[in-house]
Amino acid sequence: ATCETIPRMAIAGIDACLQALPQRITESRSFGNEYGWKSSMRGMRVTAALEVSLRGRWKGVSLRMSSKVGACSTSRRCMTLICAATAVEKIQQEQGAPTTNPCGVVNQFWTWRGQKIRYQALNETGTGPSVVLVHGLFVNADHWRRNMQPLADAGYRVYAIDLLGCGYSSKPAPYGDEGKLISGEKGRTLGSPESDLGTAGGKLRRARVDLAHPLGSCYNFYTWSEQVCDFTKEVVGGPPGSTSIVSNSIGTITALQAAVDCPALFNAVMTINPNFRELHTAEIPGLAVPAVRAVQAALRKYGKGLFDAAANPKTVKQILLEPYYDKTAVTDELVDVLLTPLLAEGVPEILFDQLSYSAGPLPEQLLQDPRLSVPVWVCWGEKDPWTPAKRVLALDRFDSVKKVVTVPAVGHCPHDEAPQLVNPIILDFLNSIASVKAA
Repeated sequence: ATCETIPRMAIAGIDACLQALPQRITESRSFGNEYGWKSSMRGMRVTAALEVSLRGRWKGVSLRMSSKVGACSTSRRCMTLICAATAVEKIQQEQGAPTTNPCGVVNQFWTWRGQKIRYQALNETGTGPSVVLVHGLFVNADHWRRNMQPLADAGYRVYAIDLLGCGYSSKPAPYGDEGKLISGEKGRTLGSPESDLGTAGGKLRRARVDLAHPLGSCYNFYTWSEQVCDFTKEVVGGPPGSTSIVSNSIGTITALQAAVDCPALFNAVMTINPNFRELHTAEIPGLAVPAVRAVQAALRKYGKGLFDAAANPKTVKQILLEPYYDKTAVTDELVDVLLTPLLAEGVPEILFDQLSYSAGPLPEQLLQDPRLSVPVWVCWGEKDPWTPAKRVLALDRFDSVKKVVTVPAVGHCPHDEAPQLVNPIILDFLNSIASVKAA
């Protein structure tokens, strides 16, 4: 093609590509195009405007063009931008992710330490404060699908992220060279400090807390903490101290560790039904530790058959009926969004590695950490079969905990089981932080 025809081909190509591009890109990335055509005796002038905002490798890419016929560089820039957009589609296909979550929120990807991290966002271009939603064990960002829109409608910039090894995020081998490079334990001095921990009866006891993963796996709370901190810096953005974290279950520890690691980055943490990690060495009698580790080793070695037998909708639904008090909340949709990512290659090894993680920081330990400078709210579903009631309610003994809210007649995942009750509580939490900032 000649220089004169290339711009025309580029414009036609943009039209075709925009039609072919996945709907999630054209809808979610303020993808606009306008063409103005003017004819004259001396030829045709083409004005093309194309605005793209892509996260991940192309974060912040934006372009507005105005060119004459024959500007080959403009054509190349047009097509480069289109290629960047279609590359997002390629990543989604590689990670096995669907176009959107069940509520229509687009799945996006961010590259972190060479790994692809799936996240979802609403109201990204808003001017309000931000909130990052952190999921619990063996689940993913879709567990927040019933919370994101109400928070965005209230003016907040809302992000839900898949932690490394979870959902549609990358799943490197736990103990390989790649994992060692990623691990957040690298460069930290980790020992077994003593700390005040709770009991099921709400009392305090003194115990040593082993912090380092016993097998050196990259799947540890320090890795996930650094992931959340970097995600907030690189993707969420905004002024320092303008982001809150809301977490569920074992995600509590990731959230609190992130607030400890980056105290200037976050303004508050809310934990929904914190998990106290009953298989941690500080939580089980010393004589039982060898037996627990023997079972964990056996599962790592022989557990794949057990996993394969359990990784089906019927079994997963039966498992979910235990932590959900309202059994009608365990829908086929819930089973699908939690089970489908667990069928990816490498998941059994990661799952049994996480079940072998009998170390790392604990909630009460982090709540006492002098580096934790932000307020913490606790929301608790009173019918939770996994979290001792008195131990949760006793968290208000720590200065960092400003409020404990009980939600009646819900279980371990009240944000999903009863969003109509929990979303207003999350908004009360976020609004209280915003009002303090404003004052």
